[in-house]
Amino acid sequence: MEDKQRLQLGGNTDWMSRLPEELLDVPLWNLALPGSHDSMSFCLDVSSPVLGSEPGLLRLTDRFFPCCTRRCVNRWATTQQSILSHQCDLGIRFFDLRIARKPKGGRKLFFAHGIYTLITVKEALDELSVWLDAHPKEVVVVSCSHFESLTDEDHADLVEFIFSLFGRKLCSSQETPTLRSCWSRCQQLVVSYDDQQVAPQHPKLWDGIPYWYADSSDPEKVIAYLEEQKSRGRPAGFYVCGLNLTEDAPYVFLHPLQDMRKMTMKALSVLLRWTGEQHPGPEGGGVSVVCCDFVGDSRFCSLVIGLNYKLAARPPASSSDAAGCFHSNQPDISHPT
Repeated sequence: MEDKQRLQLGGNTDWMSRLPEELLDVPLWNLALPGSHDSMSFCLDVSSPVLGSEPGLLRLTDRFFPCCTRRCVNRWATTQQSILSHQCDLGIRFFDLRIARKPKGGRKLFFAHGIYTLITVKEALDELSVWLDAHPKEVVVVSCSHFESLTDEDHADLVEFIFSLFGRKLCSSQETPTLRSCWSRCQQLVVSYDDQQVAPQHPKLWDGIPYWYADSSDPEKVIAYLEEQKSRGRPAGFYVCGLNLTEDAPYVFLHPLQDMRKMTMKALSVLLRWTGEQHPGPEGGGVSVVCCDFVGDSRFCSLVIGLNYKLAARPPASSSDAAGCFHSNQPDISHPT
């Protein structure tokens, strides 16, 4: 069956539960996991201001011409089109969550990419929890990062909410999770918390996950960058190969009729061809998480999921390989914009 047909039929909703027996004891970071870049950017709020961390010129433009500025930011900062549960149904098992406090949002926390989202953090995580309840053999990795304008109290409240909501579903960072071990313990969620003050205090929070991205609008440069990074050896645990393109001010100015989706669709065939040539696993060059924009618009999810069957056809890794891949915690590469 064609990848596109499988997507249309919802064939990837429970893909982990259908993996071959020989993959059930493989550390999760040695499987190929489809991920969405800036997972919550589908619901950006054009009435909200530009983030304080954005360049000064953009913030100045937003101050005097807010309507035009925010519409433009929305066009280029929107990288996904559907809610988390639908992304899960497509097969996504890694979420890139950029968390922020709105200037006039009270104690509620939101997500952000250029501007803030309409949906709160609690609403999105509640939705994810409901989906996990309905799919007990699926395991998801959530990367919480950026934390724009959060206070110590905000961090404490957020961590408490995560622990209260997900409880026993959380995978400990002190263990080596596999599908079989997660199923036996009813664990379904790895939470990476990219704050070096908070994460070490809680064994159920994982350190930041390295995210490789090229910071380029050229798909060939993206591939060249990823190949260069792979040639240096893969990180020990979870890490992300970002297929996402990045625009800059000159590019936006020279392409007034484009937006992020058009730019992505134009480059997607090149990026997916590279993806299909990859393989997961602990050895050098083995991919872990692969992230993409507009994950519902192509065969991306099926392509990444299919990489795992290459691993199933190989001899099993030795116990020393598994031990050497214990939980990377090396957030030495910053998150993409």
